[in-house]
Amino acid sequence: MKKSSSFLILRKIRAISDYQFGPAITNILFNDTESISIIFSKNTGKMKHIYDKDKILLNFRPKIGLFTLTFYSAAKIISELPVPKMRAVVPNDISEFIQKGRNVFCKHLLEIDIKLRPLDEVIVVNQEDEILAIGRLSMPIPYIKTFKSGIAINVRKGNKSKI
Repeated sequence: MKKSSSFLILRKIRAISDYQFGPAITNILFNDTESISIIFSKNTGKMKHIYDKDKILLNFRPKIGLFTLTFYSAAKIISELPVPKMRAVVPNDISEFIQKGRNVFCKHLLEIDIKLRPLDEVIVVNQEDEILAIGRLSMPIPYIKTFKSGIAINVRKGNKSKI
């Protein structure tokens, strides 16, 4: 795997992040570009991971051309943004299940960012704003608010999941 941090690649990464998350979150994630490094696949030559110092900041999914969040990037985002921006808030009593990587159902959502769209990255937090999981929104916000059943967020990784 090759490492790089050239100006043009950083510009491309910021452009993808602006499109996916918006300029405010891009500024939070990439405030110090000196510590950013990019890992490329040795087989395909495509971008795989974006590191901030020694921690993975984002993973790149080349088939869809977008990033996936990590717990490190989620922590950076929620420390800077007010609730419920980029978040879905769930009750404390189901926190244990969400941390194990279980999906979030519509009836369990207490609060959610209304600007999120289906397939957007979502940070699932409890009522104390502690990160429980990271996933993707599966349906539009108006449907989530009216439905009493169905999966609202497909959790990719829970805080205490074994994967």
